[in-house]
Amino acid sequence: MTSTQRTSVLLGTQDLTVEDRPVPAVDPGDVLVRVAAVGVCGSDVHYFRHGRIGDFVVEEPLVLGHELSGTIEAVGEGVDPSRVGERVAIEPQRPCHRCAQCLAGRYNLCPHMRFYATPPVDGAFTEFVTIEAEFAHVLPDAVSFEAGALLEPLSVGIAAVRKAGIVPGSSVLIAGAGPIGIICAQVAKAFGASRIVVSDLVPERRARALEYGATEVVDPTAVSVASDIVPVDAFIDASGAPRAVSDGIKAVGPAGAAVLVGLGNSEMTLPVEHIQNLEVTVTGIFRYTNTWPVAIELVASGQVDLDSLVTGRFGLDDVREALESDTDPESLKSVVYPGGVPA
Repeated sequence: MTSTQRTSVLLGTQDLTVEDRPVPAVDPGDVLVRVAAVGVCGSDVHYFRHGRIGDFVVEEPLVLGHELSGTIEAVGEGVDPSRVGERVAIEPQRPCHRCAQCLAGRYNLCPHMRFYATPPVDGAFTEFVTIEAEFAHVLPDAVSFEAGALLEPLSVGIAAVRKAGIVPGSSVLIAGAGPIGIICAQVAKAFGASRIVVSDLVPERRARALEYGATEVVDPTAVSVASDIVPVDAFIDASGAPRAVSDGIKAVGPAGAAVLVGLGNSEMTLPVEHIQNLEVTVTGIFRYTNTWPVAIELVASGQVDLDSLVTGRFGLDDVREALESDTDPESLKSVVYPGGVPA
């Protein structure tokens, strides 16, 4: 196997290059994965355009990309060598496994977490990566590499829907019909929601939401989300827009839940009286825990469609175009192929 690999590197704000870097050594307990496909996430775009997300600041060259799948090429000491050749989806995080949060099962909140493509940890816009063996989840033959990469945003959707308390017969409002909003709609339907309302400013995105599980769509500039929508059991914000968050919470009925997923302002005004008087639970999600088995089953069983979300395919030399593709309202999910775009 080659000792070097081609890697897309973010040098600074909107400054990308492709470098030759060493293939990483495989530590005990790890596997080496040849990367097949990497989804482009909004966080990648944010680092590219702004150089930071909150307290996470790009201060040195960084490899973006954390939604990925591939094939195990080698294993470290203590890992069953029969795993070589497995098709896998990667859960892109390294918790410490020893802190109070990890021991409580909330490893997503590990204060020592090393997460792909989060400064200063490099991500997957490269040909090879390593990960702990238990975080390389085997893909059934029926699940493509593209869908395998998108199990990561699907995991975000699963975490959000779980927090929202969606059960058969639930009603939910989802703000934002981008990739996460569309995925949340599909997961809500799979979890049994009977009413799924999706709001978005863009007509094309509203139309697309109806194809992916929404039972209703609304234009928040034409309808008062806060007052014109029959109260819902849960609200999931996948927009990050302060107005959408406030109005969405107001649409939640008594004892309902509001889950904040979208990247928005670090501070915003919330309808505290509504939250208090109706005992609405407001929470956020930070990544996920133990979602990949559910995600794989949802895709393999056909309850969630990820393959059709892919609207753009790019090689390592075209990562800039992949990161800028979100400006097209027809774009939903772009995928980078470090080994070259399949014919």
